[in-house]
Amino acid sequence: MKIIVDTNVIFSALLNTSGTIGDLIFDSENVFDFYSCEYMRFEIDKHWGKLKQISKLTDIELKESLFRLFTKIHFVNEELITEKIWLKAEKLAGDVDIDDTDFVALSIYLKGLLWTGDKELYAGLKDKGFGKIVNTQELLIIRTKHKKKKRLPPAI
Repeated sequence: MKIIVDTNVIFSALLNTSGTIGDLIFDSENVFDFYSCEYMRFEIDKHWGKLKQISKLTDIELKESLFRLFTKIHFVNEELITEKIWLKAEKLAGDVDIDDTDFVALSIYLKGLLWTGDKELYAGLKDKGFGKIVNTQELLIIRTKHKKKKRLPPAI
């Protein structure tokens, strides 16, 4: 299943790699394939100082955490996304959070689920009928159901 990860999810994982979000990213092989936009790299660079301050990690420790997270994510160049999809994504995200347009566009392009921890984005997109968005709790439920299905004995 394709899961598009937005920046706030990565921020949360960086600040607590052993938390629920870190667990989902690092322990969901054969369940989820994680994707994100190249734009996310810009967002992380833009907020690097704040991430360092909040995490209380050194530059080297934070870069190592980021590297580990990035090994689990496939990055897609936004230039591959058609203008038609960009316009649809802008219509959906524009008045909710214009900065998340890239992630909405990538979700449409890849036909995947957008994973966000942003409650306003989640509610705003749901209100507009965009059903391809999940929060962390919903993603946990999906993973649990998938893992249970895989453990069932074969039908006789």
